[in-house]
Amino acid sequence: MRGVTCSWWCEHAWLPTGPAVSVRIEAGADGVITAVQVGAEPAPGDHLLQGMVMPGFANTHSHAFHRALRGRTQLDGGTFWTWRDRMYALADRLDPDTFRELATAVYAEMVLSGITCVGEFHYLHHGPGGARYGDPNAMGEALRDAAHAAGLRLTLLDTCYLTGGIDVPLAGVQRRFDDGDAESWADRVSMMCDDDTFRVAAAVHSVRAVPADQLDVVVEAAIGEDGMPRPVHVHLSEQPAENAACLAAYGCTPTQLLAAHGVLGSATTAVHATHVTAGDIVLLGESRTTVCVCPTTERDLADGIGPARALADAGSAIALGTDQHVMVDMFAESRGLEMNERLRSGQRGRFSLAELVDALAPAGHAALGWPAGGRLEVGGLADLVAVRLDTLRTAGALAGQIPLVAAGGDVDTVIIGGRLVVSGGQHALLEGVGRSDIAGRMVRAVAGAWNTSPSS
Repeated sequence: MRGVTCSWWCEHAWLPTGPAVSVRIEAGADGVITAVQVGAEPAPGDHLLQGMVMPGFANTHSHAFHRALRGRTQLDGGTFWTWRDRMYALADRLDPDTFRELATAVYAEMVLSGITCVGEFHYLHHGPGGARYGDPNAMGEALRDAAHAAGLRLTLLDTCYLTGGIDVPLAGVQRRFDDGDAESWADRVSMMCDDDTFRVAAAVHSVRAVPADQLDVVVEAAIGEDGMPRPVHVHLSEQPAENAACLAAYGCTPTQLLAAHGVLGSATTAVHATHVTAGDIVLLGESRTTVCVCPTTERDLADGIGPARALADAGSAIALGTDQHVMVDMFAESRGLEMNERLRSGQRGRFSLAELVDALAPAGHAALGWPAGGRLEVGGLADLVAVRLDTLRTAGALAGQIPLVAAGGDVDTVIIGGRLVVSGGQHALLEGVGRSDIAGRMVRAVAGAWNTSPSS
C-alpha cells in the first residue's frame, strides 16, 4: 500500500459522480490519489482548500507562440488567411531562446487559470529558411523546458507539415516547418524521450499540409514500443476552403481521406471539425475519434460554429483547447461549447454540467495520453484546482453551477502531481513571480518574440 505523503480537505469537490461536500483526498509520493472520502472532517496535517475543487483542466490544443498575436490582429478585419499571414511573420522571428521565454510565460498563464496539462501542436521545428539547429529538436526542447519551469504536464504533439497546400510547395517561413518527408519527420521525433511530466506524440497538421501518401507513415510512427497507439492530432475542416481543396484533389472530404488512411480512431483527436458533413460526423463518431473544439479562437477567426452536440451524440468525446490564446480560460471554452449550441439550436442545456466538466478535464487528458488525469478518484493524478466562491463572478452561485459562472481569474490554488504550483492566485514555482509579475514577464516575452522594446 502506498504511503500518504499529502492530503487535502476540500470544502467542495467535483468528483466523477458530481459535486460533493467535505471531501478528503490523499495522495502518495508518486502524485497519484490513494483515497477519496466524502463527508469527512479535516484530519491533522490536511491542507485546507476552500471553494470548489475541480480536477485539473486539460488544454487539448495550444500553439504557444500565437500568444504573442493577442491584441495585435484585431483592427483591420480580414479572414483566417490574413490572420495567418501575421502569424507567419511572428513565426519567422523566433529562435529557441525567445520561444522558451514566450512559452514559459504562456504556460505560467495557463497554470494560473487551472490548466494542469497542455497539448502543444508544435510545427515550428527548424531555423530560418529551414536550416537545422545543432539539436534538430531544439525548438521542441525549448517547450519542454518551459513546461518544466511553469510546472504543468506537456504532451508535445510534434507536427508533420510538408506542403503549403495540396500539391503546393512550402515557401518562405513555412520552410521552418518542413522535414522533407514523413520518414524524416518520424526520425527526428524519435530522438525525443518522455519524462515524468512530458510525453511525445504526433500530429498531422492538416490534409493541406500532409499528402495522402504520407499519412500512413505518420500513423505507423505513432505506434509506441509497447505496440499501443500514441495520440495523433489533426486540424480538420477548420475552413470551407480546406474541404473544397480536398474534394478537388482526392474526390472526398478531409474526414473521408483520414479514415481511408487509418488516421481516425480512439487515439486520434480532430481539432475544430467545424465544417464537417453528416457523413463525416458518422465516421468520426463510429471510430471514437475525439473532437477538440476551441470556441474562443473559432469565434475570433470567424471560423464558424461546429456541430459539437451532433458529434458527441455520434460517439466522439469532446475536448477543449485555447488554440491561439486570444484568451486563456478553460471555463470560457466550456461555456462557449454550451452557448454556441444554444445559439445553434435555440435551446438551453445542450451539454449537461457533467459533460462540460468531462470536456474540461478527463476527455482532454485522455486525448493527450494521460488517461489517469482529470478525475478526482483513487488512481487518478493528484491534480487539483481550487476555485473561489467569493469573487464578483462566483459570489451567490450554487457550488454545483460554478463551471457556468467562474473564470480563470477565480482560481486560487493549483496542485499538480501533489505539488503546490499556485497558491493564493500566485505562481509558487517561478521564483518571485506572482500573477502581476507574470504579466510583466509576458510583456517582455512578447517584445522579445517580435524583437521590439516592451513599450512598443
